[in-house]
Amino acid sequence: MGKLSLSRIYGRQQQLFDYQTKALSELKSGSILCGRTGSGKSLTAIAWYFINNADISEPRDLYIITTAKKRDDFEWDKELRFFFLSRNKDESCLKVNIFVDSWNNLKKYKEVKNAVFIFDEQRLVGYGAWTKAFLYISKHNDWILLTATPGDTWIEYMPVMIANGYYRNKTDFEMQHVVYNRFAKYPMIDKYVNVKKLEAIRDYILVVMDYKHEVHTNYIYITTTYDKDQYKRVSVDRWNIYDDEPILNASQYCYILRKICNSDKSRIKAIKKEFANHKKVIIFYNFTYELDILREWCEEDKIPYGEWNGHKHTSIPKTDTWLYFVQYNAGSEGWNCIETDTIFFYSQSYSYKQMTQAAGRIDRVNTPFTDLKYYIFMTDSYIDKAVSRCLKSKRKFNETIFMEGGQ
Repeated sequence: MGKLSLSRIYGRQQQLFDYQTKALSELKSGSILCGRTGSGKSLTAIAWYFINNADISEPRDLYIITTAKKRDDFEWDKELRFFFLSRNKDESCLKVNIFVDSWNNLKKYKEVKNAVFIFDEQRLVGYGAWTKAFLYISKHNDWILLTATPGDTWIEYMPVMIANGYYRNKTDFEMQHVVYNRFAKYPMIDKYVNVKKLEAIRDYILVVMDYKHEVHTNYIYITTTYDKDQYKRVSVDRWNIYDDEPILNASQYCYILRKICNSDKSRIKAIKKEFANHKKVIIFYNFTYELDILREWCEEDKIPYGEWNGHKHTSIPKTDTWLYFVQYNAGSEGWNCIETDTIFFYSQSYSYKQMTQAAGRIDRVNTPFTDLKYYIFMTDSYIDKAVSRCLKSKRKFNETIFMEGGQ
């Protein structure tokens, strides 16, 4: 490529934000590139690959492992074009093979060697199939990992620390740092030891994009009511009031308590009231019965709406006012919308990371809005407050612990 590639590199680099350029100077194989949603991690990652391959005689192939949604919507192709790259080898300035695929297909690439991998939307939790495939790939290729929500506990950093060679395997990591609770009914970490070593490793591999966003985020909590008598019967008697039978497990227990709170008429009434002050709103929800309530409202009031869930993926309506219903698991990441400044959370997710990703759908670097509004609808019930406490402490709500707590 010679001088032509270098001129392209410098020309494109000048169009990056300062915080992206700074991150580029710190990135190395094995890094975690951390930046809030909408900060431009994808473009920075492509720039890192391009800078390290454009001026060598044999540029390496690029593999991008991302969400199925980003793959199918060709979102990465936009970032690739910025640096004159393409999945079509003949159209790519480096004439390399570029593959974009989902985490579900990660095992397909275990035999790849001497290439570059960009792992998007961190999926390395625990020590399952994806983590094992990732560890195998990391031994034979250069790689970086992108995330908006870095590990909240040290065990979440374990796969990346092993991949960087600091530990031989999971057992080695646990022996050096993890103390399990001997009295718990299931594996529960009691505490971590030798934390200074973990902090030093994390600080070395973590590259944080210092993204100074001019947009202000406003979180508004709206309290709704619920049937306390029904709630008490479920919590005290452990009785499924919907199927008139004993509750089977912790998951069903929490589901029923939340349904009592979320399906109360005061919830949709409060949402209608707040929507009157907005023209375009994305609403995140958890359960199908919530979607049914939202659909019924729109049908009655003739409000244009779209859906994104496991069964439907319609477009946002091309109208002056609309609602867009998004199920957390299906659409909390991998897309963005700069047509609105408002998100309603019909109910809270159990996952802090999922809530953060969902909020990021409108919090983009190119949003035309200066104030973003997030409405969180919840009751003062114990389960809603327990979920909220977990989210504020950046933990995932545990249904079994909640049920065993006797609340």
